[in-house]
Amino acid sequence: MKTTSTTTGQRAVIDWNQRNRNRNLPTRQVLSLLKTEAPTLFAIAQVVGKWIWVSFPDKQEPAVTGRLAQLGFHWNNTRQVWQHPCGPVTVDASPDDPRAKYGATPATAAA
Repeated sequence: MKTTSTTTGQRAVIDWNQRNRNRNLPTRQVLSLLKTEAPTLFAIAQVVGKWIWVSFPDKQEPAVTGRLAQLGFHWNNTRQVWQHPCGPVTVDASPDDPRAKYGATPATAAA
């Protein structure tokens, strides 16, 4: 596990210790963090089960994706969204779309 900040080309500097702490936050705390530290991301975020998803119609600048990574999000290439697990991941990924099971609630309505 990386524990220091890194940068590669245009990628943002990530504090891996803070990122790992952020990944273990529960849903409500992640929503609060988004609302205070990244309100534009909060405005487009969705809660799916206990996870938080952020999607964009186009590829984003490294500053945006770096911010998401720092907050604890990771890119899901299959679903084409940035996802935050809001705590430890306890099960293997399902091939089914979780939105079919849990729905998707705008973060602004869930916070």
